[in-house]
Amino acid sequence: MAHYIARRLLMIIPTLIAISLITFVIMHATPGSPLQPMAANANPLPPSAQQALARKYGLDKPYWEQYLHYLRNIFTLDFGMSYQYQTREVKEIIWRTFPVSLHLGAMAMALAILVGIPFGVLAAINQNGPIDYAARVLATLGVSVPNFILALFLIVGFVLLLPVIPRTGGWESPIDWVLPTIALSLGPIGIIARYTRASMVEVMGQDFIRTAYAKGLAERQVILRHVLKNGLIPPLTILGPMFAAIGTGSPFVEKIFRVPGMGRFFVDSLISRDYPMIMAVILLYGAFLALMNLLVDVLYGVVDPRIRLG
Repeated sequence: MAHYIARRLLMIIPTLIAISLITFVIMHATPGSPLQPMAANANPLPPSAQQALARKYGLDKPYWEQYLHYLRNIFTLDFGMSYQYQTREVKEIIWRTFPVSLHLGAMAMALAILVGIPFGVLAAINQNGPIDYAARVLATLGVSVPNFILALFLIVGFVLLLPVIPRTGGWESPIDWVLPTIALSLGPIGIIARYTRASMVEVMGQDFIRTAYAKGLAERQVILRHVLKNGLIPPLTILGPMFAAIGTGSPFVEKIFRVPGMGRFFVDSLISRDYPMIMAVILLYGAFLALMNLLVDVLYGVVDPRIRLG
């Protein structure tokens, strides 16, 4: 196990190098320049000012030299200065915002698991029944309704019409966490419920399940000991990438609820072509996704001992 984990961790390094190279090429191939203001009414910078900024940030050097310089610095976690927030380092921005996004993503993921898996299990046990139809409706809404639309409905319903939540926006107290967590968790709830139901239905049709019933085992024992254990592997597969997606920041939810997370800064950096910030966030997402996939592979062996890592 330790050898397998160490080998997988070492494989993350070339993966991140490839991600950084692809991101670097795409950013520099995109029309536009980070040296020009993006506002519609902003005056263009004179050529002398652009040349001075290019020398300051090293953008006047050949592309290969810029990339090698960046690659050398990221091994020391030096992502450079932000082009948009010129007095702040990129790693300082990430250090302050990533824990907030991770906190929000963890709460949304926990809510999605606590609601999605039981809904999927109940839907599979009661096929074509009221619970099954309710779970399907919930799954369809979760997949089809964007989280920013749901966020607006939550604000109207629980802040304006029914003032259960005294205010919206900010991240000062636990009451501020409720609406963003619900808005961010509906999509994962629907996906997890659908995967769980489909996996459970497939397992319940296997021969060993019929054999368990034939031996006289109670339905509860069959579901908990055999069906649930084998049916959790497909939903477990999607939990890692899903948590990596919502744990590294949700731009729309964070914008609407004024959550000081990393997603808001990432959107602003895309608009202003803040190269260091864009590359740092994408690298962080790639590393987090690789770690979550590794965690899922390790959990395979915990859920099903027949799976061996090698």
